[in-house]
Amino acid sequence: MSAASTPRSTSGTITQAGAPSKVRARSRRRTMPAPVQRGLLWLSVAAIVVFCLFPIYWIVNTSLKSGAQLSSGALWPDDPTLRNYRSVLQDGDFLLALRNSAIVATTTTVLSILVGSFAAYALARLRFPRKTLLLGIVLSISTFPVIAIAAPLFKLWSDLGIYDARFGLGLIIPNLVFSLPLTIFILTSFFREIPRELEEAALVDGATRMQTFTKVVFPLAAPGLVTAALLVFFFAWNEFLFAITLTSTPEARTVPAAIAFFTGSVKFEAPIGTISAASVIVMVPLVVLVLVFQKRIVAGLTAGAVKG
Repeated sequence: MSAASTPRSTSGTITQAGAPSKVRARSRRRTMPAPVQRGLLWLSVAAIVVFCLFPIYWIVNTSLKSGAQLSSGALWPDDPTLRNYRSVLQDGDFLLALRNSAIVATTTTVLSILVGSFAAYALARLRFPRKTLLLGIVLSISTFPVIAIAAPLFKLWSDLGIYDARFGLGLIIPNLVFSLPLTIFILTSFFREIPRELEEAALVDGATRMQTFTKVVFPLAAPGLVTAALLVFFFAWNEFLFAITLTSTPEARTVPAAIAFFTGSVKFEAPIGTISAASVIVMVPLVVLVLVFQKRIVAGLTAGAVKG
């Protein structure tokens, strides 16, 4: 091949035939300036935040309306009032429902953490056959449709005499059935990330298995425990199907069931405003818990996501 047929650059090196096209492709990919990319990113984030928070804002907006304003679609009431909140807080049945929800959610959370932590620790540390299969079976319980056992539970609770039990105590066991698998799954993954050497060192120093678990493992698992506890609390606080099936009086109903039967305390007026006010009041404890424990929640949910 002659020298004239070989493409060369001005410096004497051989050029690649496809180089100009690759350079043009890279230049086309880099046409969008970095400030524009950041602007589009923040615009997307703002759109997602508005999409998620707008329903909450609309509930708060509706709770501040009364009378003819309730039928208007204004983004802010012309004459905001707290009358709906005063009306709801003066309703004795709603206050009973708040008490029952607090009892049911707190009891369910405590029992789930106590029982679930021991079961999760055993699944994470002990060696026995078909351990993974057992964990899968436990987790599959949480995916079981609740409506499928609502009617049998109604009959069973009626025969046992715990249907419509005071303080909503008849709701604790059904809530545990679906909250325990989730607790065990979260804590099992978290316990596996705790180094075994820490437990072995405590055992060498003379600690018992129980002392090792309570004084070494339990404190290190705090983010996972907080995450599991909050998820269980939210589930029990918001649970509706069991609450509507296994209760029938204000002395036993929890908040979701009470709101479903809420007719408002203002006569000759649609209960939209009072229902919205009640929803805001019910939402406040959950928001406060998330804000207080947000760092623990993030640490617990991301535990084990990165190896090494």
